[in-house]
Amino acid sequence: MAVGWEWDDTLFAGTAAHYRRGRLPYAPGLVDLLTEVLRLDGRGRLIDLGCGPGTVALGLVRLFSEVVGVDPDPGMIAEAEREAAERGVRGRVRWVRARAEELPPGLGDFTVATLAQSFHWMDRELVAASVRGMLRPGGALVHISDLKGGTTSVAGLPYPAVPYAAIGELVRHWLGPVRRAGRGVLPQGTPSGEAAVLTGAGFAGPYRHVVPGRQALVRTRDDVVAGVFAMSFSAPHLFGDRLDAFEAELRGLLREASPSGRFSGRQPGTEVFVWPRGAT
Repeated sequence: MAVGWEWDDTLFAGTAAHYRRGRLPYAPGLVDLLTEVLRLDGRGRLIDLGCGPGTVALGLVRLFSEVVGVDPDPGMIAEAEREAAERGVRGRVRWVRARAEELPPGLGDFTVATLAQSFHWMDRELVAASVRGMLRPGGALVHISDLKGGTTSVAGLPYPAVPYAAIGELVRHWLGPVRRAGRGVLPQGTPSGEAAVLTGAGFAGPYRHVVPGRQALVRTRDDVVAGVFAMSFSAPHLFGDRLDAFEAELRGLLREASPSGRFSGRQPGTEVFVWPRGAT
């Protein structure tokens, strides 16, 4: 976790209802890549820590005998349960409301653990040691994130780009210049250096893989608004009784940027680091 910041249960409060619509998906081909590199065959057990609404867990659910998704936010767990029911896979997945630092006993051991853009919110040294202890010999931890630094040009696409810079300025105008995170702030952002943490915990590797992106996307005005409210630093609860007024100003900004209500974008690539459990 970031120095001087403490996790609290409002970190993602109210974001779950916006998550699936607002967050960009991982690059097409992620499941195929993981199937190949991890040799997934419908057996074994997966634990997905910081699972959110089940994005990764449900994408992989048919490739394991059982999947356990863990998240401390009740809204995220509710969304994950609803989506699992809609997909007809409730019997193959178990949802646990807990922090990764406070896993309940009796979860058993696992062949794969996934952390998809969630590790930076955790006590990483504690979680890394705990996860390694839960992995079977030959198991692996998989760290998944959007690939940073790719092109965002929409040249040749039919609609304007999402005005992310202007949206960021608007959020700062309403919430202040320092990034919000739950009841606290993150003046230096979230920590990096995952490699040193996982190496220190005894994991081997890593083996890096990239799932290419750049596929053309079309986003509606409602998609973009949902994307703002799906982020911890602009979660709905942070605006208090000013939420409706903020949303009205946000929608006005988006109407000016694209009167049609549509925006073009490109799918980001997905970066995958596979960390084998390593020798005991």
